[in-house]
Amino acid sequence: MSAEDAPKAVPVAGGKCLVVFGTKGGVGKTVVAVNLAVTLATLLRKPICLVDLDMMATGDLAKMLGLNALHTISDLAPQLKKAVGPAGAPLEGLAMEHASGVHVIQALNNPRQGNLLEPKVLQVLFQALKARYEYVIVDAGKGLTDPLIAAFDESNLIVLVATPDIVSLYQTKWAMNIIESLLFPPNMVKAVLNRAESRGGVGSQDARMAVPCDVIAEIPSDGRAVGTAVNQGQPVVTAFGYSKVAESFRRLAETLATSPKLFVSHQDIPRHRQGAPVAERTGFAGSSRLYAATEAAAIEAQEDEIVRLKRRIHERLVSELDLKKVDLTVLGNTNQMQQMRERCERVIANLLSRELGGVISSHEVRQQLVKEIVDEALGLGPLEELLDDDTVTDILVNNKDQIYVERRGKLELSSKKFISDDQVRAVIERIVAPLGRRIDESNPMVDARLPDGSRVNAIIPPLSVKGPSLSIRKFGHIHLGQEELVQYGSLTAQMVDFIRASVVVRKNIIVSGGTGSGKTTMLNVISGFIPETDRIISLEDAAELRLKQAHWVSLEARPANVEGKGAIAIRDLFRNALRMRPDRIIIGECRGPETLDMLQAMNTGHDGSITTVHANSPKDVVSRLDSMVLMSNIELPVRAIREMTASAVHLIIHTARLSDGTRKVMSISELGGLTREGDMVIHLIFEFRQTGVGKDGTVQGEFVATGHVPSFLRELQVKGIPIDESMFRGNGLPAATGAAQAGAARPSRAEAEAPHTQAA
Repeated sequence: MSAEDAPKAVPVAGGKCLVVFGTKGGVGKTVVAVNLAVTLATLLRKPICLVDLDMMATGDLAKMLGLNALHTISDLAPQLKKAVGPAGAPLEGLAMEHASGVHVIQALNNPRQGNLLEPKVLQVLFQALKARYEYVIVDAGKGLTDPLIAAFDESNLIVLVATPDIVSLYQTKWAMNIIESLLFPPNMVKAVLNRAESRGGVGSQDARMAVPCDVIAEIPSDGRAVGTAVNQGQPVVTAFGYSKVAESFRRLAETLATSPKLFVSHQDIPRHRQGAPVAERTGFAGSSRLYAATEAAAIEAQEDEIVRLKRRIHERLVSELDLKKVDLTVLGNTNQMQQMRERCERVIANLLSRELGGVISSHEVRQQLVKEIVDEALGLGPLEELLDDDTVTDILVNNKDQIYVERRGKLELSSKKFISDDQVRAVIERIVAPLGRRIDESNPMVDARLPDGSRVNAIIPPLSVKGPSLSIRKFGHIHLGQEELVQYGSLTAQMVDFIRASVVVRKNIIVSGGTGSGKTTMLNVISGFIPETDRIISLEDAAELRLKQAHWVSLEARPANVEGKGAIAIRDLFRNALRMRPDRIIIGECRGPETLDMLQAMNTGHDGSITTVHANSPKDVVSRLDSMVLMSNIELPVRAIREMTASAVHLIIHTARLSDGTRKVMSISELGGLTREGDMVIHLIFEFRQTGVGKDGTVQGEFVATGHVPSFLRELQVKGIPIDESMFRGNGLPAATGAAQAGAARPSRAEAEAPHTQAA
């Protein structure tokens, strides 16, 4: 690894922390911790800190040394929680001093105080202790608790204590699995075999082979000496200084004192909060432009180092696990994927330790970095978090270094990046492979759908000049209904009432608008007004509709397979749907020859059908329908097409995304007949009139009724649907929903209609 590629990981200075741990009771963890601490203090002639963090057998450690705790960590927890850095930790009077030079700190007076030992408290405590002592030894007990994990985060060495019996050796393997699942590198864990060569136990050689890590010491079995020392409140290395047990502890202490490589150093890799403004990340909201620019450059350089580190780890991971040979169908198997992810996480934690020369201090940073690399190796890389972010509606990958997202209707550049173009290609392949699709130079464009329903479009070189490009329209998990749309100001309650009445009397409706204008959301809302007694058939390219009616059949088009065969288009589905005895037909979007079939069905007994069309205005809807009908290779004059459209389509509901990111129903229009010149007459019923833009960029305006009364109002009244005619004359819109100001002049019906009489 070259110097310029080395990540700027900063070694954390201070003493060494050693955690004595085991998952089985009775293996002698406390005996090992006490006697090792006393032996080290005697050998080094320096104070050694011994922390009793056993949450269940609290106080045992102090009793073995003949001490009584006056103060505990739990007593100082409130002050430790408020301490600003290790230097501010209040440690005076906390430690009990033993004659050997060991300073003992007890965590609790009773197990009920365990909730006081929050990770933040223990982090400050251990960092303060490592600043004062050369060695901090922690008796961690046997339970996998939050305090234990906090101790692991601050440790430089984890010592697993095992005894030579089948149950203990099995539990030791389980403990190793736990430690690796917490993303600690295996080289951070060593074992001590206690009561070695005990009568009836497993032989030392066999026990060493069964332990899943290096054994750095064997403590011989001597129940009489250890038992007597414990009962006398003395460490065995003091009470029986010439015993084999004491000698083995001296060898262990010498090993630790003379082998610094046994201890894994801590490395700090600061990571800024993704997406936060520079001033916010630095803590100087009023920083100058020069400072902000300098800080931004430093952050960018730091991120580049992280990207290089991730790239190296990713390459070594691919090589070590031979990921290139992994069957992509595994990606669709939840259990196999989970096993593969867990395996990758452990390997990555070990690779990071080797690469950095130590363990990353922050558990959150370590966990995040491992997750990102696993996502890049097996998942969708930097897109995983964006897909989980409910505020993101669109993800747009322009190239490996440029990922845009849409939040609240506005595009913004994400701080996420891919590590290479190959990774972008790999992500695309992971999306399309389980669907039986492929993308390569012979087929460089593909449409697909993620398991959650999100729509995906991918395009690669040579068509995409700057590298593979990916666009994801996320499938919304928040179901917006009519109440929410009214609350958000997308339309008014009166407009909702009119749309509901139109659906009930089986009027044919087209929802129009641009990309991302809310057409599908509006289609879902409109479809919800269909009576439960009607049989509904929906046709979509990608199933996005979520109807609540029970009598609903959802059909989805199918693209061609890798051989270019087997495609089922919307038009094919439409012809089949007509044989399924539908009361209502809903097409997710008309974009081709199926438009002719839809118009014919609307004219031949399938009233109440609904679809969407991409268009910039109601006028453009008519032109689009003309064009799409002509795509069916049927030669019809434009006037004939428009006559068919005028008799088939009753309402056009036009939506738009405004400059502030909000989505609104811009107009509800009724189609009239044709003029002598063949122009379609479009009558505006309701519209949104923008009056300006606020200081914060929000669009200001109001919903108004134009004065046009729908031609089918009489039909509504005859069928018993209560619609007040006054709402169409501007009297039915309350001020809270954007009604016209009192006394403002209303345009006449002729004035309202004239601008919307359009030429083909």
